[in-house]
Amino acid sequence: MSEPISFVIPVKRILTPEDLTKWGESETYKKLNAFIERLATSIKGLTNEAETGASEIIDALLAMLDGIETILSQHPVVEDANTSRFGKVEFRDFYDDVKEQVVGLLAPIVQIYQKTAYGDPTVELAAYLSESFGNRTRIDYGSGHELNFMALLLCLDELRLFVPEDDKALVLKVFIRYMALMRRLQREYWLEPAGSHGVWGLDDYHFLPFLFGSWQLYTHPNLRPKSIRSQDMVDMFHPKYMYFECINFINEVKNVPLRWHSPMLDDISGVKTWAKVAEGMFKMFKAEVLGKLPVMQHFLFGSILVVPVGISEKGDQDDDCCGHSLLNTWGDCCGIKVPSAIGASQMNKQQGIKPIPFD
Repeated sequence: MSEPISFVIPVKRILTPEDLTKWGESETYKKLNAFIERLATSIKGLTNEAETGASEIIDALLAMLDGIETILSQHPVVEDANTSRFGKVEFRDFYDDVKEQVVGLLAPIVQIYQKTAYGDPTVELAAYLSESFGNRTRIDYGSGHELNFMALLLCLDELRLFVPEDDKALVLKVFIRYMALMRRLQREYWLEPAGSHGVWGLDDYHFLPFLFGSWQLYTHPNLRPKSIRSQDMVDMFHPKYMYFECINFINEVKNVPLRWHSPMLDDISGVKTWAKVAEGMFKMFKAEVLGKLPVMQHFLFGSILVVPVGISEKGDQDDDCCGHSLLNTWGDCCGIKVPSAIGASQMNKQQGIKPIPFD
């Protein structure tokens, strides 16, 4: 067995623009980028149904997500005709229940680790898992929460629980299962987008399914990026490709032409090849997720994903406090409440209101 690791409770450390610069130069930043690039390239040209094989750790991760969905089913929304378009308070009960059961949810994964190594990484894994489903107070979700789930997987990779053959399954089985769970959470609890203009025009909630999805389509002989403009094509291909699933979800929720509610996606659809889209998604991910202080101020560092060298010691920040020193401009403050588009759509249906552009 390897030498034991002293696991610690992960904390936030990126609080200033100077911290963000050091983050971009750090080994953890490089490891996170390399991990996501590795996963993306592993599914190049593959559909969601592609054969990936099975392993003990993949099965344990899927069972963990199944367990979380079981918890979700135990906290249904109490229907209220007078509800607002903002998030449903029942989400907090779900969140608290996940946090209470997180040790048990992670136990099979920890047991796999302990077959070959000393120590108990639960305290670190639990922090990333608990923050993968949204913010309890604000009842919102965004690319930072999605990043926590990838950080959980990166921790397991750093603990050497994955072999190269697991990469495809991590995306096509585990991440897609996580996405399905998040879509249900978004629909049932009307989770608000974390940030007042979503993920920079791509989606109110996610970034990575666009990145992974573009690599699935990288070598497709017939489909082109402009295919997302056709509802018939979206209907046909959304079960097979993550990118089309994202477009289908947006179309269902916002119910207006793509060029009105997602002009950036509409612009990207004009790119000639999926290869260009895929390569551009990597650049955009680094700039608009890993390079944005309102996102990275919430990232957690422990003994597995270590804090960047040069960042001074600071106490962990209140999760509802932005914590950074930048002057807030429109859309930069994580604390601004924005109604869920899902909630708006459902309220309009209940009230018989016809949707209008930008609603």
